[in-house]
Amino acid sequence: MLKLGIIGTNWITQQFVSAAEETKSFALTEVYSRTESKAKDFADKFQADDVKLTTNLDDFFTIDKFDAVYIASPNSLHFAQAKQALEQGKNVIVEKPSTSNIHELTVLQETAKANGKFLIEAARHIHEPIFQQIQSYVADNRQDLSGATLSYMKYSSRYDDYLAGKNPNVFTTKFSGGALYDLGVYAVYDAVVLFGEPKTVNYQAEVLASGVDGSGSLTLKYPYFDVNIIIGKTKNSFMPSEIYFGKKTLLMDSAGDITKLEESSADKNIAPIKTTKSDNPMDSEAVEFARIIEQNDQEKYQQLSRYARIVNRILEHARASAGIVFEADKDK
Repeated sequence: MLKLGIIGTNWITQQFVSAAEETKSFALTEVYSRTESKAKDFADKFQADDVKLTTNLDDFFTIDKFDAVYIASPNSLHFAQAKQALEQGKNVIVEKPSTSNIHELTVLQETAKANGKFLIEAARHIHEPIFQQIQSYVADNRQDLSGATLSYMKYSSRYDDYLAGKNPNVFTTKFSGGALYDLGVYAVYDAVVLFGEPKTVNYQAEVLASGVDGSGSLTLKYPYFDVNIIIGKTKNSFMPSEIYFGKKTLLMDSAGDITKLEESSADKNIAPIKTTKSDNPMDSEAVEFARIIEQNDQEKYQQLSRYARIVNRILEHARASAGIVFEADKDK
């Protein structure tokens, strides 16, 4: 079992470590947090008395020989932390979006190659069995493929903090926040994995006073169809996501956390499609990431790296079309 260090002690890190331990893919051995109390609280959740805790990032990379680090800090911190990890000889699993812009991703991918390590963007949902069912469905009906509408809108509790003037990370340009870089990345991954790279990108965003997008509509144009992506963190939507095949339609209950599939036939009857879904949606990615590292699966790694480059290029082009500039862009 691979040894795992983690940066970031939020709920998503807890979910990943739970999946890693349940599937026996990784064993938690190191925890970094800015405060010792948060590091200890996180380790205590896993009853891991032998886990090393630190509040110093330099110490974190040198006090033990763990195999991989999972990074789930605010978006703008990913680049520097991942680069340091790769240079210290660690494989890196970094939450999406892995970087604030394509320049940073290029540097990280080159650093990973130079050090003989893996840099994996944790787009967990594309590894789930239910998403692979969607891939198979699209492949089987590709001759009739005529577009898609992908929706992922959830009102964020942090938006209340923003409205109260508390300036949460996810709603600031300093930390590369906003709806596109939080929820939109799921839908962009859907489009890239299912349909490939679009020809053009245009994002109509509702930009907040802080400079980031609270919600918006993203259009990806392909040679023979469009994909329309609706995202938001300042409102709730219960609209399903749909992929069109002429008279038939594949319906998904979300563009991110997909739990249900249905098919509308030519006569407009809607029928459920039998699916499988783990209680922990990170199980599949934990198993796959460990397999790639342990088996040195370069073919799969290169495929995921291509996806990451296309997705992050789309995100950057979308931001540019909406006039959204991150502070990280100024360092390019």
